[in-house]
Amino acid sequence: MIYSENQTLLLGMLNSTVNGLIAGFLAPIFQFEVGTVGLIPIPEPEDVGCTWEPIVNEAVKTTQTDWDNFETSWDFGDLPLLRAELKTTLLESSWRNWEVQSTAAIRRMQELETENNRLFITAYGLVGELQPEVPEEQITLARADARRDMAAFLSYTVGCMMGRYSLDHPGLILANAGDSLREFLAKVERPQEQLSFAPDEDGIIPVLDGEWFEDDIVARTRDFLRATFGDATLEANIRFMEESLGKDIRKYFLTDFYKNHLQTYKKRPIYWLFQSPKKSFSALVYLHRYTKDTPNRLRSSYLRDYLHKLRAHLEHLEHLMASESTPPREVTKSRKESDQIRKAIRDCEEYEREILLPLAQRRVELDLDDGVKVNYLKLGAALATIPGLAAQED
Repeated sequence: MIYSENQTLLLGMLNSTVNGLIAGFLAPIFQFEVGTVGLIPIPEPEDVGCTWEPIVNEAVKTTQTDWDNFETSWDFGDLPLLRAELKTTLLESSWRNWEVQSTAAIRRMQELETENNRLFITAYGLVGELQPEVPEEQITLARADARRDMAAFLSYTVGCMMGRYSLDHPGLILANAGDSLREFLAKVERPQEQLSFAPDEDGIIPVLDGEWFEDDIVARTRDFLRATFGDATLEANIRFMEESLGKDIRKYFLTDFYKNHLQTYKKRPIYWLFQSPKKSFSALVYLHRYTKDTPNRLRSSYLRDYLHKLRAHLEHLEHLMASESTPPREVTKSRKESDQIRKAIRDCEEYEREILLPLAQRRVELDLDDGVKVNYLKLGAALATIPGLAAQED
């Protein structure tokens, strides 16, 4: 973004310690309104010195670049850890490079803000009254944090699974209602067989306690790590990720991912969690790939298949328990597991019969112009509850 000389001068002044002092006089009870800014005395450019403009412009550029590193930015292009200047064959060393880069950016911003303060303190004749130095903790640029950064990595991974992002093209790819693989391939301008990482066929990703499906979220995460860092370092990269998260990847997706997603998007998620009442069945669906047939596809291709697999596994366990050759310890283990599976089957059957089937029959259409809140509530109990979403006030 390019600012005029007057805008740049104003930005520099408003972000200096001088502004804090003046604002205290103009708005002593912290009611800093629009008209208050017009009362601030702005010095002439020549009184500030010749270096204020490049300092402010560099600070603005650094801040913008920092903001664009995160997927909540409109101008988000890709993940820093996967950029050529930072990426190695190891996720950990790539993260170390990011740590060095972000630390250097913080130090440079600290220098810029300190010099900006010095210039305006001098221009206002406040040398000795105010100190120009800016403590590092006041710099608001992102700091490397292994747990948060691995959570962001997995969020981007899911985005690539859904077709929202791509390793082959920067920025948003699928972001319109009803988008499909056809629109994805047109946007990245590559045939499917040449993609670095292909998105999921239907934008439905199972999130279960085991790898019951080929497109299970953990299986796809492993595929993404192979696509980005290679097969040889896969286990080392998974180990670093899990150590950073403090739990294995599957447990993270089962317990933490959606909570973090809701926090990132301020309770207006772009990936929606279809979930049975007792949480035995869960699957993520990308809002922009939802169609009126999505609930039926979820039911027929995932939930019913999952029920079939659960029943088959239960039958296998019952066979083990009935066999005289099965050790007592295995019988006890099988009995406990079979009890859990029976509960899961009842939960999934109830979810299909009372919630998902009626929803599929209604073929609910969404209107993205109505916003996430209105559309999320249209699908009712089929989705995981978002605390406070149904409240009258946002």
